Amino acid sequence: MNTIKRNLFTTAVVMATMMAPNFASAAQLSSDAKSATPKEVQQLIVVDYRAMQNSPAAMDLKDRVLPPELKRLETALKSSGLKVDQDADVLAFAAFRDQKGDGTRIVGIAQGQFHTREVMVNFTKNKIKPTMIRNNSVYPMGANGMSVVFLNQTTMVFGDKDAVREAMDARDGITPNFLSNGDMVNEMNVVDTKAVWSLLDAKGTQTMMKSVLGDAAQLADYDTVKNRMKSSRYTMDFQNGVKFDMAVVMSDTITAATAATLMKGVSILKKNSGTPLEKSALDQTTIDSNAGTLTVDYSSSDSQFASLLTSPLFQSVVK
Repeated sequence: MNTIKRNLFTTAVVMATMMAPNFASAAQLSSDAKSATPKEVQQLIVVDYRAMQNSPAAMDLKDRVLPPELKRLETALKSSGLKVDQDADVLAFAAFRDQKGDGTRIVGIAQGQFHTREVMVNFTKNKIKPTMIRNNSVYPMGANGMSVVFLNQTTMVFGDKDAVREAMDARDGITPNFLSNGDMVNEMNVVDTKAVWSLLDAKGTQTMMKSVLGDAAQLADYDTVKNRMKSSRYTMDFQNGVKFDMAVVMSDTITAATAATLMKGVSILKKNSGTPLEKSALDQTTIDSNAGTLTVDYSSSDSQFASLLTSPLFQSVVK
């Protein structure tokens, strides 16, 4: 799964598993954040950043396995003097198709209470001058090619220059933004009460499912299934252990049932070749279909999941 989608999926899993099990926050995007997200999103991940920062073990694990593209974004934020560690409450990453059709870009959005006046004073002191995109002041973040723009005191957008420009085009109405993506907005309303959640469009869902199914994706049945995947979503909850729920929306009930059968077959194969810990994890995973939707549900205790992080099964996901 050597793609941006894989890295975003990895980040969600890693961040989610690191958080304290007793928090019950919701990671919701503001209207400003939604308007600065381009419409053509392949995957959107939103996470309660405050909870992650409160766990030293979480930060250690994140530093060890955070994908390179997202590590660059986070490093740029920290080196910029913006004090994101102290001020950010919610962190979102969006992978979207760029306007020129050159591929997929990633933009980050941070929500919190930012000391924008102090930040601007620091920029002036260090002779850091902005580039103007209409009325938006876009500041460089060090020598790593990253940029940041404050929409207001509660929302900042960051990423490489082209990604930030496209985010500003979306926000200023030059191009369509996330709010005009009716399908994803409807899906978001199902999941945004959770601390960690993610949405994928049809293409992102196909990429994810191909990786999950492995060799089974080469079967003829998968060719029939993949073109009928409409979208997917997943959430993680930590109030009583760890709970992961994924739903893949198909075009019809028969396709959903076929996909569930394929996944059950993969689960059986992995049980036969996995370690006792991995077999136990698969035993705690329920695969089903209902009303045209494939569902995958996993739950375990905190200690069981912590042990699973070191297993070959988990490592095969984060590579």
